[in-house]
Amino acid sequence: MRRRARSLILAWAAVLVAHGQQLPPELEGVGIEEKLGARIDLDLTFIAENGYPVPLRQFFGQGRPVILNLVYYSCPMLCTLILNGQVEALREIPWTPGAEFEVVTISIDPSETYALARQKKEMYLTSYERPAPGWHFLVDHQGNVRKLAEQLGFHYRYDERRREYAHASAIMVLTESGVVSRYLYGIKYRPRDLRLALTEASEGKIGSAFDRVLLFCYHYDPRSKSYALFATNIMRAGGVMVVLILAAVLGRLWRQERRRAAAGNWVEVR
Repeated sequence: MRRRARSLILAWAAVLVAHGQQLPPELEGVGIEEKLGARIDLDLTFIAENGYPVPLRQFFGQGRPVILNLVYYSCPMLCTLILNGQVEALREIPWTPGAEFEVVTISIDPSETYALARQKKEMYLTSYERPAPGWHFLVDHQGNVRKLAEQLGFHYRYDERRREYAHASAIMVLTESGVVSRYLYGIKYRPRDLRLALTEASEGKIGSAFDRVLLFCYHYDPRSKSYALFATNIMRAGGVMVVLILAAVLGRLWRQERRRAAAGNWVEVR
């Protein structure tokens, strides 16, 4: 009963947030199209934080799974939350980037420079509080980030008027051969989920869609220091969850009452 109710709640919340709500025109075509089992092109090159071009192949094929982030370093809020959430989860698992897995963070903004990538790397490695030789910060090279995003099903767009990128919040976990194994959504990642995803990817397993509740990076409100769209999504999802929980509880009580009534009638007839 509890398991079914939880599944219903998650499913309806995901549908409401990811599909049911009327998104603004600026977010049309923005989101995640899961491509589990797809293989990315490891020959795509990017500019590393040291200013030199590097193929993705350099971070794969070492017997280790890879966490892949597509963000942009000048993002006003969401990308920072994604990376902060990732750091928090990484601190809670005993493995280290460069030993048991790799992390590759790539900017989707082709105007961002490797100097900015280097600054971000220094900031996040300081926050991580231990050496992480396997965490790499890259920027675009010859438009390859757009090609990679399409291979991952990571759809985003640039709003000329706001000078911001609209994109969804997710990190991807890939096998050492570059096969997409799992998507983890949101801005908070449970260490257990991240460790499981890395374990699956290290064994070449392909995960399945779960808890697919999308947050979108768009329309930052400096007055409230938040994204209005996020709040709308979460409140609506919360409302649906409350309704479903109440329905599940009432349904269970109703069935119990029917069983009691049936038992009482049986005793009376006897």
